[in-house]
Amino acid sequence: MDFPIMDQPVCLIENHEDGTIQLNKEALDILSHFTQKVVVVSIVGKYRTGKSYLMNKLARSKNGFSLGSTVQSMTKGIWMWCVPHPLKTDLTLVLLDTEGLGDVEKGNSENDSWIFALAVLLSSTLVFNSMGTIDQQAMEQLHYVTELTEKIKVKSAEQENDMDDDSSEFKRTFPSFIWCVRDFNLQLNLDGRDITEDEYLNNALKLKPGLNKASYTYNLPRECIRHYFHSHKCFVFDRPASKTDLQNLDNVQESQLEPDFVQQTKKFCEYIYDKSPVKTLSGGYTVTGMGLGDIAVSYVESIRSGSIPSLENAVLALSRIENTRAIQEALTKYEEIMSQHVREFPTETHEEFLNLEREAHSEALKIFIKLSFKDENQEYQYKLLKEIENKKAFYIQHNEEASVRKCTELLQELRAELDKGINEGKFTVLGGYKMFIDKKKALEIAYLRAEGKGVKHLEVLQNFLKEIESTESTILTADRTLEEKEKKLAEERSRAEAAAREKEILEKTNMELQNNLETNKERIRMHEETWEKKMIEEREKMKEENEWLIKEKLKEQQEYLSQGLKKKAEQMEEAIANLKKQNEGPKTFVGKFFKAILPGALGGFFDNL
Repeated sequence: MDFPIMDQPVCLIENHEDGTIQLNKEALDILSHFTQKVVVVSIVGKYRTGKSYLMNKLARSKNGFSLGSTVQSMTKGIWMWCVPHPLKTDLTLVLLDTEGLGDVEKGNSENDSWIFALAVLLSSTLVFNSMGTIDQQAMEQLHYVTELTEKIKVKSAEQENDMDDDSSEFKRTFPSFIWCVRDFNLQLNLDGRDITEDEYLNNALKLKPGLNKASYTYNLPRECIRHYFHSHKCFVFDRPASKTDLQNLDNVQESQLEPDFVQQTKKFCEYIYDKSPVKTLSGGYTVTGMGLGDIAVSYVESIRSGSIPSLENAVLALSRIENTRAIQEALTKYEEIMSQHVREFPTETHEEFLNLEREAHSEALKIFIKLSFKDENQEYQYKLLKEIENKKAFYIQHNEEASVRKCTELLQELRAELDKGINEGKFTVLGGYKMFIDKKKALEIAYLRAEGKGVKHLEVLQNFLKEIESTESTILTADRTLEEKEKKLAEERSRAEAAAREKEILEKTNMELQNNLETNKERIRMHEETWEKKMIEEREKMKEENEWLIKEKLKEQQEYLSQGLKKKAEQMEEAIANLKKQNEGPKTFVGKFFKAILPGALGGFFDNL
């Protein structure tokens, strides 16, 4: 696909001096052009800790996100840069650089908390950037993570129960967590043995036993990191350069940086490129650039309205947008295929038309099923079917009109000699009726033998024969070679032939109606089967999520037990039991919406098609 070009970052979420936040329409418009799935990497941390430098390296650019060289925070709000993924051509890498937390000039910690929460909500990987070491002071700087349950809800307000503690569900959709420790000058050594960066982080996240206030304060940020984020990774970085060069990193050549720092930065970038996951919502739905913009709107509007963003509400809002978009994409595909088939109009039979239309409908349904999600009551699938039926009616009319035009043109050509004879009085002579009938029969035979007349050929012929009935009657009356008895027989024969044609037309119409009924029954079965398959796939994704979450919670439970925190381990039993119960739900689905509602709702369609 053609990849939209972003030469530099743009502000995605503006942070105003009065403490309000607002989405930038330009950024949303840019996201709307990214139809690929996205890997979203956000970086957070105190101001002036080198966050923007790492983001520029991920973008494979020397410049882009502002680095600054003073004690002021340069990045306000959240800035976005969409770049091609360096390793996976079917993905887009979205980099989000947040303003520095704890900016003394801002004096609004509430605003910092919302910026942090939005970075968590939007990203598939969250990078926390800090200086020095992972110690209690560093943990205290990460107090924003302890406020997430106040800033984010899993369920909507309507479905929330005061007794629920849904924070355990955060891990289902929260990003992976990477802690980058800058200017690290210690040895990675614990109890006399060398340890890895990840072991250094895991050791720092260990909990203290005890129920006193000191233990609670110490444990809270560590518990939140362990329980909210689905994986944990650590990178430590040496000081990159001298103090003078640090103030001018925009212009410093890589050769002037410390080799260890360069190597560590490369290692960090390679890990992000290889391991950072696609942004995914609950139920396993992977997000595109367009979808990322949509959920950003949902979250920011909630915050601006004074309510707490809900993961469930965001998913439902996105499902409405994506399902509506899925309908439009499916209808576009339907139109595209049917427009190609228009060149084949008129079809010789109605059944031939239905076969052409069936292909377009099937392909449209495939598009809808691929793009839609959480259409659990088939509301959008039903809307799609209604729209397709309306378009089908249009193409049926188009096919019939093409047939009428083709047949009318053919008859105009064939009847020229007959009309000339009538106008010149050639049939108002002795024996003229027989000459007229012979000419009419020859015209009928030539007409019926002609190919490509289409579905209305009998109706057009019948209308033509009715049109010349009075002329035929006049010629019959004027022909003195025929006795009255012969004239009556001729009239009876003419009426019988007309009745036979009417019967043939009626039988053809009934056959078309029967074909329509069978086609629509087949269509309902197709919709039911595809919907059920979709629901089973979505349930399997949810089941896989639950199985993974159960394993994670069992690991957390074991960690509590190993650290002597028996009460906390016991508290996890209910969450684990609930997840197991979810996985014991129905294994099959019944398309009751289509079975109970759709046939009656489409009764009018059946009558008209």
